[in-house]
Amino acid sequence: MADKEINLPFYARITIFLVGSFALIAMLYIAQGIVVPIVFAIIIAILLQPVVNFFLRLRINRLLSIAITLFLTFLIILAFGFLLFSQLSRFSESWPILVEKFTGILNQTITWSAEYFDIKPQKIHEWIIKTKNELINTSSAAIGQTLVSLGSGVVVILLVPTYVFMILYYQPLLLDFIRKLFAKTHQSQVSEIVTQTKTVIQHYLVGLVIEAIIVATLDTAALLILGIDYAILLGIIGALLNVIPYIGGIVAVALPMMIAVATKSTAWYALYVLAAYYFIQLIDNNYIVPIIVSSKVKINALFSIIVVIAGNALWGIPGMFLSIPLLAIIKLIFDHIEPLKPWGFLLGDTMPQILKIKPIFKKTIKTSI
Repeated sequence: MADKEINLPFYARITIFLVGSFALIAMLYIAQGIVVPIVFAIIIAILLQPVVNFFLRLRINRLLSIAITLFLTFLIILAFGFLLFSQLSRFSESWPILVEKFTGILNQTITWSAEYFDIKPQKIHEWIIKTKNELINTSSAAIGQTLVSLGSGVVVILLVPTYVFMILYYQPLLLDFIRKLFAKTHQSQVSEIVTQTKTVIQHYLVGLVIEAIIVATLDTAALLILGIDYAILLGIIGALLNVIPYIGGIVAVALPMMIAVATKSTAWYALYVLAAYYFIQLIDNNYIVPIIVSSKVKINALFSIIVVIAGNALWGIPGMFLSIPLLAIIKLIFDHIEPLKPWGFLLGDTMPQILKIKPIFKKTIKTSI
């Protein structure tokens, strides 16, 4: 008996799709302690694969090549962590001075607001004290969650290198498994798609790292020229936040502007910081991203914001940082599979040509006259 193709009605297909999507999201949320380290490990393994291939071309054993790559990566992360820790230590030492200056600015603002809006300063102070107490209560309730997050973060730090090592070592097995999921008639096409997608993903992720380094250098240089304190720390934070589109850029420029207001004698420095960061963003969007990150993986603004918010709701802060690379990987896969290309087009930022509407009203007006 020949197999019959079952054609389900549209409402049945959309129902199955929605139920399946809900089940997948629920599983990803429940199992985030397992999924998030694995996703981080996959992205890091894709980044490190070209380095492993370089050592393999030198006729070094595969196991030793992976070990050398991970050791060099550990040294780079250790140096970066030491730099970040030294800057944070310097920032924490100056924190009381910053709080005192912010308090002075706040009191001046209260005095000005009271005079301008004809409000008693006492009412403003009462509102500030009430808000501060609510924040303290909320913060004390969140301390336990923070400690739990730090504990899970330590577990992730220990698990990720192990996962990276295993993924790099068993990469041929994993790729062969993906090919064998499909029929023999499609295996050559699947191999080509996997190879092309892996290459483009590697170029994209390496481009993201290079972009972050360039943006951190430009941000730091701009802040040093303006004489803003903690320039290196703020430059690194700005580059990391730059990975999160739109939302990250706003937070990245807000931090140095606040430091400029608190540490400088005039508020003009905050505007100088805003102008410098705006200029760096223009360079990033028009030159760094198209040339280094590659124009093949452009995500439109709508889905970028949606996926960042969804990533935060699903996995918290790690989800915000993982959302854009994961969406880019999904888009690349869609672009290489013929039935999924419309979805890849939807995620991209290539605008179709707007159809010109013929002027039909002229004829109507003439006939009516």
